[in-house]
Amino acid sequence: MSVQSVTAAERGVDVPSRLAAEGVTVGYGARTVIDDLDVAIPPGLITTIIGPNGCGKSTLLRTLSRLLKPNKGTVVLDGEDIAGLRTRDVAKKLGLLPQAPVAPEGLTVSDLVARGRHPHQSWLRQWSSDDAAVVERALAMTGVSDLADRPVDALSGGQRQRVWISMTLAQGTDLLLLDEPTTYLDLAHAIDVLDLVDDLHESGCTVVMVLHDLNLATRYSDHLVVMRQGAVLAQGHPRDVITAELLDEAFGLRARVIEDPVGRRPLIVPIGRTHAQLDWNHAEL
Repeated sequence: MSVQSVTAAERGVDVPSRLAAEGVTVGYGARTVIDDLDVAIPPGLITTIIGPNGCGKSTLLRTLSRLLKPNKGTVVLDGEDIAGLRTRDVAKKLGLLPQAPVAPEGLTVSDLVARGRHPHQSWLRQWSSDDAAVVERALAMTGVSDLADRPVDALSGGQRQRVWISMTLAQGTDLLLLDEPTTYLDLAHAIDVLDLVDDLHESGCTVVMVLHDLNLATRYSDHLVVMRQGAVLAQGHPRDVITAELLDEAFGLRARVIEDPVGRRPLIVPIGRTHAQLDWNHAEL
């Protein structure tokens, strides 16, 4: 991260959150998944929500994006209750990439990305050269301009993720919510997508992600929200949050936490029942 790109939030300056959940309870039918949860998304940072399967990570992201309505509590977007905003107005402020999105068969990349401009269209305002310029810029930012005429369903997994992110960017928002953007990708393509997310952050976007890979989460995040059983267990910078004790409490995972020699962030080394060559309990930290 360059010195020039360091945000006020990263310098410790108190900056109001653009997106927050206040006393939110959410469930499916009679089952409560999130109970009386409070969380504020720091502006200008990459926030990643982590936690064991079924803890409510994706449910929280869907609630923050207004795809799910809380049974109690409020989601606040730019100082307003998101439930009272028009769908079109929410889409102009917040872009969501759901988990494993599917495009209609035969749809080209440029047509899919152009759909990101729909919130800005009306019978008074039709497609314009400004919209075309935004789409071209979104394609260029994600490095898929050369794929514009290709069918989306003919692309590789990594290419498709870039195209979907491009469509989200075409909405013209600087607040992006990404639900497991590396799902089904091999490690090389996952790194490629997360490098793109980091580029978007450098350009001024606030990003909220759900990730399963803990080491990728610590490498690419400025802020972690650790969940367990529908509640926030811990949050903060990865260096302040990721400890062996927390991993055991949140995931039931025995691990050693060392410094990542590449990213200067915590690196999690799991300890299994076999193939452990050292006495980790007595090894130097």
